Amino acid sequence: MICVTRIKGQLAAVNPDLIETVESNPDTTICFVSGEKLLVQETLEEIVARVHDYRRSLIENYSINPERHTTGSRRPRS
Repeated sequence: MICVTRIKGQLAAVNPDLIETVESNPDTTICFVSGEKLLVQETLEEIVARVHDYRRSLIENYSINPERHTTGSRRPRS
């Protein structure tokens, strides 16, 4: 989830996987795959950066790092 600030100042957590587009006209509008829209105080660039950081953190935290992977934990193929 990424945190955004609604136009009136309330914080909201958004699932970035459900974002279809982000528009800047002049308020930043997040458009979801469901058709719903959310006006936020953050800029388009800030939203893109947060989604990028979120996805990068998923890759870093849940991918196998060969340097940390212990050898000998797999059985050899027959």
